[in-house]
Amino acid sequence: MAARRLWRQQALQALYAIAVGRRDPAEAIDEIVGARAGSEQREFIRDLVLGTIEHAPESDAVVGPLLEAWTIERLPSVDRCVLRMAAFELLRRPQTPPAVVINEAVTLAKKFSTEDSGRFVNGVLSALARSHAGS
Repeated sequence: MAARRLWRQQALQALYAIAVGRRDPAEAIDEIVGARAGSEQREFIRDLVLGTIEHAPESDAVVGPLLEAWTIERLPSVDRCVLRMAAFELLRRPQTPPAVVINEAVTLAKKFSTEDSGRFVNGVLSALARSHAGS
């Protein structure tokens, strides 16, 4: 669904503004989403951003062991935001199929981060999805 891809991209942009720019979440969401956004779009992005922030410690705890010689703090900021957002969806939004979450995260990592980020994010999230299958 192309709309949801754009919404996840906007959620990532808001998360990045919050993490790097130390922006207030509500202000970052309003700035990224804009006044023209429909209520469904605004609600999806708001829930994704605020849920990612609220559950970041949980996401870090499950993603951390999968990083292989890295720590969550040492990752590029975009990768960290992408992994936290996708981990939140994998763990807290069972209505979204894991393959969709992983594909969207890989697409975002490829678009906004380093050359190797897509492959890295795919590996981490695939391992997370396998380890939490049926949980």
